[in-house]
Amino acid sequence: MNIEEFYSEDERRRSSIEIELGREWRDAANVRYELSWIEDTGELYIMREPVPEFFEDPLGGFHVDKEDLEGLQVMALCTIASHERLVEVLAGWEAAMDAPDGISWLKAKLSAAGLRDA
Repeated sequence: MNIEEFYSEDERRRSSIEIELGREWRDAANVRYELSWIEDTGELYIMREPVPEFFEDPLGGFHVDKEDLEGLQVMALCTIASHERLVEVLAGWEAAMDAPDGISWLKAKLSAAGLRDA
């Protein structure tokens, strides 16, 4: 869902303190993500930058589907009840974020903590 839909689903998300856990997470395809935690709901979520679909015209030109550029896409990953637990589960996130596929590290940490299926 886009960021507006995400906040509209639960108004606590808008008014809560959010802790940002980095804006430079990357997946294996080098797509960029931001990671944040919402205090009032306990939700850990990622926002993915728009990834446009490209298509080739009959003359060999490449084009971007402009609808794909609308808004950041959001995915709630899990619920972590407290800031203390967040710090415990994601210890070392600063270094992991800079890795070429830091999202895999994140998935492994959440899975190891019993917060998300691998």
